[in-house]
Amino acid sequence: MTRRKFILVAISLLWMAPLFAFAQGQGIQNPLNASYSTIPTFIAGFLKVMVQIGLPIVALFLLIAGFQFIKAGGNSDKLNKAKENFVYVIIGASLILGAWVLATLIGNTVTQVVGNGLS
Repeated sequence: MTRRKFILVAISLLWMAPLFAFAQGQGIQNPLNASYSTIPTFIAGFLKVMVQIGLPIVALFLLIAGFQFIKAGGNSDKLNKAKENFVYVIIGASLILGAWVLATLIGNTVTQVVGNGLS
């Protein structure tokens, strides 16, 4: 059996295991913490983890872009490449933080509406 076929079979079996448990009447257990049992809390927790993972990566790539500026040494091609990488890092950081802020605002608005009995 080739390696590719083995990987496909292994992935198929891993995805089928919950189905077998459900078919045997055991049901599917929530693998997450009980505090993430609703969709809004899950999305908030997911975005929090993504921000916690993404921000150190953004800091690393900002550092790399800074080193590219230093290593350019006046070479216009290398400076353009460093500027391009810096812009992409800023765009990525803006997307990560923007998604988190937007989801937080929407979540708070929905909570206020539902909390006021207007559901």
